[in-house]
Amino acid sequence: MNLRNRIIATIIGVLMYLLPALSFAGESYRIAWSHYTGWEPWEYIQQSGIMNKWAKKYGIDKVEITLVNDYIESINMYTTGHFDGCVMTNMDALTIPAVGGVDSSIVVVGDFSNGNDGIVVLNGTDVKDLKGANLRIVELSVSHYLLSRALDLHGLTEGDLNLINTSDADIAALFVSEAEKDPKAAACTWNPLLMQVRNVAGANLVFDSSKIPGEIIDCLVVRSDAPENLKKALTGAWYEAMSIMNGHEQQGKEALELMAQSAGGTLAEFKAQLKTTRMFYSAAEAAAFTNGAQLKETMEYVRTFSFDHGLYGDGAPSKDLVGIRFPDGSVIGDTNNVKLRFDATYMSLAAQGQL
Repeated sequence: MNLRNRIIATIIGVLMYLLPALSFAGESYRIAWSHYTGWEPWEYIQQSGIMNKWAKKYGIDKVEITLVNDYIESINMYTTGHFDGCVMTNMDALTIPAVGGVDSSIVVVGDFSNGNDGIVVLNGTDVKDLKGANLRIVELSVSHYLLSRALDLHGLTEGDLNLINTSDADIAALFVSEAEKDPKAAACTWNPLLMQVRNVAGANLVFDSSKIPGEIIDCLVVRSDAPENLKKALTGAWYEAMSIMNGHEQQGKEALELMAQSAGGTLAEFKAQLKTTRMFYSAAEAAAFTNGAQLKETMEYVRTFSFDHGLYGDGAPSKDLVGIRFPDGSVIGDTNNVKLRFDATYMSLAAQGQL
């Protein structure tokens, strides 16, 4: 073997030896989150160093958890490739990235709304009192889904009231001002805005998400082709934070204080919002929920609402356009176009202490 060939062989040998380490070297990922009670732990995970710890464990150079103040924009940025993962609801995961053609996996089911979303009406005590009301709402949001479920359960339709599409930034202030002149004013929104509109004199909460438990789900979504080490690191970091929140008195208090500050409120306000958020502090509980039969029923409601309200886009032939895959391998929708996957793998590993 001449000198040139020997040098080439040596270089190849060194590269083969280093390849396992080099495969992780320099890896970095970006995860987007936005303000909501169930997602504030991501700020704590970032600030406390928990994310750095789990990234290092899985050979990842960096996982950057970035706050995007505009929730829908954060999902759009994930869909267009600016982020490797993003927090969002089950409905938005279906109607934005999945319908947009981005194969996405829900790897952490963090919580479901259990009173954080609700409908308030002046001078009424029942959903049926919404008939003829002028209701402010962020149309095509999970609030709209909540309203649709409430109306359906009480024999009403959207045609029975007047929907006024309103930015979440304006709903509370407009409801307060309208309460003085419109006896049929109503609003459908989420906390902390829901708390504000409920405090208006004469306003009553007539329906909230506790009446449809387990349907408005808050998730961590990543690209399905994201590497295993990223999925494991994110899941491990999340459940370490859940353990601290739920099982360490002093450290948990400090964590909650940071989250409350991040959310722009007091610790007492944040704790009040947690009471109407069904957090899955246990990975075993989250995995069981994701493997449960109710999830399939919920996603049937969600995809029906989404298709009926045009969220599948112009020209979509049916709600079967996009396939939704569940942990048992079953699919609703097009089995040849699966774009949303509920993956309990990493929650199960966390529950078994194998991360």
